[in-house]
Amino acid sequence: MHENNEEPTAEHGPVNLPAGVSRRQMLQFAGATLALLVSPVGFASARSLVAVRVWPATDYTRITLESNAEISFKYLTLDNPDRLVVDLEGVELNSVLKSLPDRVLDTDPVISLIRAANNRPGVVRIVVELKGTIKPSIFTLNPIANYGHRLVLDLYPTEPIDPILALIRKRTPMEAASGEGGGERVATGDNAAGNAQVADANRILTVVIDAGHGGEDPGAVGRRGTYEKNVTLAIATRLKRRIDAEPGMQAIMTRNGDYFVPLQQRVAIARRAQADLFVSIHADAFVRPEAHGSSVYVLSESGATSSAARWLAQRENEADLIGGVNLAKQDGHLARTLLDLSQTATINDSLKLGKAMLSELGGVNRLHKPQVEQAGFAVLRAPDIPSILVETAFISNPDEERRLNDAAYQDKMADALMRGIRRYFQANPPVHRTTVARAG
Repeated sequence: MHENNEEPTAEHGPVNLPAGVSRRQMLQFAGATLALLVSPVGFASARSLVAVRVWPATDYTRITLESNAEISFKYLTLDNPDRLVVDLEGVELNSVLKSLPDRVLDTDPVISLIRAANNRPGVVRIVVELKGTIKPSIFTLNPIANYGHRLVLDLYPTEPIDPILALIRKRTPMEAASGEGGGERVATGDNAAGNAQVADANRILTVVIDAGHGGEDPGAVGRRGTYEKNVTLAIATRLKRRIDAEPGMQAIMTRNGDYFVPLQQRVAIARRAQADLFVSIHADAFVRPEAHGSSVYVLSESGATSSAARWLAQRENEADLIGGVNLAKQDGHLARTLLDLSQTATINDSLKLGKAMLSELGGVNRLHKPQVEQAGFAVLRAPDIPSILVETAFISNPDEERRLNDAAYQDKMADALMRGIRRYFQANPPVHRTTVARAG
């Protein structure tokens, strides 16, 4: 090979080599530096995990791995014992990954323990020991809001856990003795059109309470660091206690802990529970801290009643993007059905419920708007259940943020919501719905 002994030159002039260093040695050093930059070690340092989170829900568990760059992965499931193995490529085993075992609760419905270790150069292996067989849903999410690249592991038991089934089938002692109640509730889906309705004040009324946001989706964040998801769960839990204590009523919550529930699934829970009402609880936010007051919203078939309502609906509908939904596995047929069905009658009932609720909220907090507003909220799209979204207060307002954190105020808010529900049922007596068989 021909060797050129001339000194290397840069674009702006000659480069002075250190004494005793030849051009060949300089090139070898540069090549080694380049190799280091593109080696697995260098690649791994560009993909450090910045956070790991484990969210146990009542019917599945979500593991989220967040990184400063896109995560490359492979996975497989093993049995005897049941395990999920995930290989992260080009990721370093840092303190964040080593903290995974501490994230698992003894009460987790799916996971026994998690461990992480280097499997081979440039690859970290995560082993999830399971309490039974699962059907995993594993997908990635692009950066959004305050989150970077995320790898999401949703672990669903192959034998589904059904925490709301017992509540759906709940009957009074008199109904249980007579064999009535459970089979005479409203039918859902296509059978709903064939239902006969007569007044019946004796059947159990079901109210589904939706604590907004949760898990990966914190909702709005107050200036003092208050998360909307925590406030909504606290008020929802208080409201549930009041409803369950009411004769002839029961409450079902879309979530009873800090985990993520997609908007479509919240609607599905209400329909499956054959709910009489759906109440979604939130805490508002605005860019200016002086905004204040409580509000009530219902669904609109057309446009929003104000630009503020339109903005709020758009923000709330982004919950799935922030919380993280596997879009490839969404049930498009269900989504189309919810959008296509006529909802005029249900919206009219929702407006009645909203007005009853608004009159009670005015006794606890100032009203942001004196009338019920409407917009295209995805979580209110159950076509056969009167549904409202309550913004209890502005979490972005320092004074209202303080009140939202106060247990006494949370109690007052739950009392007002309970009175609004009572007022609605008094003015709109419940009906007894039995399924009428269709010809053919």
